[in-house]
Amino acid sequence: MRVSTLRRSFLGMWLPLLFTPTLGGSAQAASDARITGLWKLVSYEVEVRSTGKTIPVMGAHPAGFAYFTPEGRVFFNLTGEDRKPAVSDKERAALLDTMVSYTGRFTVTGNQWTAKLDAAWNPAWVGTEQTRSFEINGARLRVLTPWRVMPNWAEEGETRSIVTFERAADS
Repeated sequence: MRVSTLRRSFLGMWLPLLFTPTLGGSAQAASDARITGLWKLVSYEVEVRSTGKTIPVMGAHPAGFAYFTPEGRVFFNLTGEDRKPAVSDKERAALLDTMVSYTGRFTVTGNQWTAKLDAAWNPAWVGTEQTRSFEINGARLRVLTPWRVMPNWAEEGETRSIVTFERAADS
């Protein structure tokens, strides 16, 4: 029931963008069907480059989905566990540290995808290209970001995210 509610919320939030024309011309189809479909978030860890330590920044049980359409659009909505409704501005600002959400057109080359973002939880990402390495092992998708300073945990310096998904049953 919870997964179904999350899926409806996720699709309800991003579905209108499926029908929004993108700037720059026609849709470019993804070149690799392995990644197409709906993926449920299993874990979200961050590796700190300077120390090698791994931090479960979204908690032990994060929630969210990634959806790759056959037409080449990707939607990410990832949230940390135990998020509570915010009452104050400070609490609302803190909620940004436990979420990653974006959408854009993507292409696949080998074991990397590149998404050109047209909407994101962080306005600095809009219009950027985000490249991710991935590997698929059975029903699991493991994603690695490049080393960078992530706005959610900038105090850690250069980090990379290690994100694991499992293919959703109705995908």
